Amino acid sequence: MWDPTAYLRYGDERSRPFHDLLARIPADRPRTVVDLGCGPGTLTATLARRWPDARVVGLDSSTEMIARARTLDAPVDFAVGDVADWRPGPDVDVVVANAVFQWVPGHRELLTRWAGELPVGAWLAFQVPGNFDAPSHRALREVARRDRWAGALAAVLREAPVDDAVGYAASLVDAGCAVDAWETVYVHLLPTRPDGDHPVLAWMEGTALRPVRAALDPAGWADFRAELGVRLAAAYPVRQGQVHFPFRRIFVVARTGARAEENL
Repeated sequence: MWDPTAYLRYGDERSRPFHDLLARIPADRPRTVVDLGCGPGTLTATLARRWPDARVVGLDSSTEMIARARTLDAPVDFAVGDVADWRPGPDVDVVVANAVFQWVPGHRELLTRWAGELPVGAWLAFQVPGNFDAPSHRALREVARRDRWAGALAAVLREAPVDDAVGYAASLVDAGCAVDAWETVYVHLLPTRPDGDHPVLAWMEGTALRPVRAALDPAGWADFRAELGVRLAAAYPVRQGQVHFPFRRIFVVARTGARAEENL
């Protein structure tokens, strides 16, 4: 179950890649703009402001996220749905997916298929976290493989659910797109509180730890969380009241039906 409050705990840091991605989409007057994995809808609302004449659609598999999104005063059609089942209509000119494909098995094949189904000249833009080899995720896998939790968590461990920028670019170029792909490492300076959890643990509770919590009973979750917190505190020490949290992200903006050598 997604918790919108936990996800929005670091809203500024989580939203920055979305805006960096959006800045590289030069679409002028799109007819329909779709935000796949829209979450609580706050970023989707900015799409409606960017393209006020477009129909804007937000899709997410979490009923909790869509319920929160529908409370916004935004001209967006929010709906519950699975990204893996989505098919673009003939008037979809922009597709945005912000930090969602790491949760979607087989998403590379979906991207290739959508590149062929979208109208010529449409924009397919997404970013995914590229930090699965970071100390945070290595610690998560190490704790999850301990005997106490290995049986319950084997199905939720994820080694490398995303490709790198070169891999995504190559597959979309092969699908006939012009591609702009890059990687960025953000160094988030997360403040600490004397009576609070380690900030990287709090960050992970909004995303990577969600399936772990769902798989464990309350006592198991409490113990797992405590052990992971100790490891995270060692990997990310506090410096002057802050934790330096490097976070690599992978960005792709593709234009369909364009020659691969075309400049975006």
